[in-house]
Amino acid sequence: MSELRSKVITLYKHLQYLGRDYPGLNGPQKFRQQVKDAFIRNRDERDPKKIVALLAQGRYLAKEVEALYSLKKYRSVKQRYSDQQN
Repeated sequence: MSELRSKVITLYKHLQYLGRDYPGLNGPQKFRQQVKDAFIRNRDERDPKKIVALLAQGRYLAKEVEALYSLKKYRSVKQRYSDQQN
């Protein structure tokens, strides 16, 4: 159980870290609050299978946010180079 606890804490910290650059008006604060609320909602969960499923869902969210950041970087680079060519 302590192994799952450390994975949950690590995932929480990673999602909070990813939330610092979330786009939009009040994006970082909103994203971080939503992550916190989701973890608080499930804090009483004791079933290891359910915890593993929730961890998988959290990892999927982290990958989606990372993909969003990659796309944002790609778009900005593309915009810079297309502006220079014109």
